[in-house]
Amino acid sequence: MTPPPASPPDQPPGLSPALPQVPRRSLVESAIDLIRSQVESGVWKVGERIPKEAELAEMLQVGRNTVREAVRVLSHARMLEVRQGDGTYVRSSVDPAEIMRRVSRASLRDHFELRVVLETEAARLAATRATAEDLLRLQQTLDARNAISKDDDFDAFVTSDIAFHVAVARAAHNSALEELYRYFSTAVLLNVRSSLIEHNLPEPDAADHAAIVTAIVQRDPDRAADAARAVLAPAIAALTRMIED
Repeated sequence: MTPPPASPPDQPPGLSPALPQVPRRSLVESAIDLIRSQVESGVWKVGERIPKEAELAEMLQVGRNTVREAVRVLSHARMLEVRQGDGTYVRSSVDPAEIMRRVSRASLRDHFELRVVLETEAARLAATRATAEDLLRLQQTLDARNAISKDDDFDAFVTSDIAFHVAVARAAHNSALEELYRYFSTAVLLNVRSSLIEHNLPEPDAADHAAIVTAIVQRDPDRAADAARAVLAPAIAALTRMIED
């Protein structure tokens, strides 16, 4: 009689025979989500040691290799800290990479509303902190944006539009805001494409963008913030109507 095939090394006792056919990465991702949820919910608090590898494998109903990989990923994200010979401890209750993934999956209106928060404050700060070099860069990026028609070269137009708003964030001279906006600009780029192509949202014209630069040049923080808000307000209003209809 032919002996039955051996169980895969990552399959814990009691699992259905079909489960090992699921891609291993899916098991790792599930383990990561479960461990992360324990930390985010406060079950495992910052500074505390989480259960040992064997205990986690039993709790999560996955193999120890899967647990080891999940812990490695969360350690790389600085959510966990592995202390050789001691155990694994919660280092942070926040996984920055996961937060940004959740941001990227948010609705189109949520993205535009977040842009308002970032861009209005960037414009407000830029009006008080922009240097002569910043002002030159703002005018150059605005001219580059206005020189491209979205009907002729849509990708170049979107890229130049983002470059202008990044220049405003840079002129704010707040490193945290600038880096956050640079990171977020990837999601912005995708949503600008989506809004203009799929949703046919109103696109602010050159005068709307020029008003931001003018207010910054004139050192008027409130007017700069209002101008930045006005650029996005029509799109948000249109998205709100779509949701309510």
